[in-house]
Amino acid sequence: MPKLKPATQAARREHILDAAELCFARAGFHRTTMQDICKEAQISPGALYVYFASKEDLIAGIAERDRAGFAERFAEVSNAPDFMKALSALGEHYFAEEPAYKRTMCIEIGLESTRNDHVGEIYRSVDRYVSKSFEELFSRLAAEGRISPDVDIPTLAKVFLIIGDGTFWRRAIDPDFDPQTVVPAVMDLVGKLLNPAPAEAPAPSIEKKALEPSR
Repeated sequence: MPKLKPATQAARREHILDAAELCFARAGFHRTTMQDICKEAQISPGALYVYFASKEDLIAGIAERDRAGFAERFAEVSNAPDFMKALSALGEHYFAEEPAYKRTMCIEIGLESTRNDHVGEIYRSVDRYVSKSFEELFSRLAAEGRISPDVDIPTLAKVFLIIGDGTFWRRAIDPDFDPQTVVPAVMDLVGKLLNPAPAEAPAPSIEKKALEPSR
């Protein structure tokens, strides 16, 4: 049998992770079997075990993929001139654009992390990464004078994550969740916590100054 190209292997691995996410969200971690994931992915058990030896390995793969995706999107927030606008776009992605089943899947993995030490280690490592990312961003923004929160930065980062976790939970369990209403309100609350400095008005251009009447 010819060896698959790296791109094909990567695509198959992603396809299996997609199937695992759907299965975990639909039936939970314990009720989901490796056979369920094979059926969802439409592959043989032998093909699945080439990439993942257990459900814990699948969770590790999902967690790493989510961490990488977050890192890519977070880099855009960190480098954006208008960080509140970029932060709002990040919230829009996670609270509105991503399928709701992904939030259910995250809750399932979070619950399993309280019972399974290996899953807990994976889950908490990603959680620490996200928390550290926001803490470092808020520290830099405060040092640059772009935000002036009333609480210390570590507490601010924790409160920020609590707001995010709560919004994830509501989206997962509430069939009437309306992101178009909720997300702007959440971002307004975040803005009050961060207390961003007012944007400076741009200086008038030379052409504009030349057109202004003299006094």
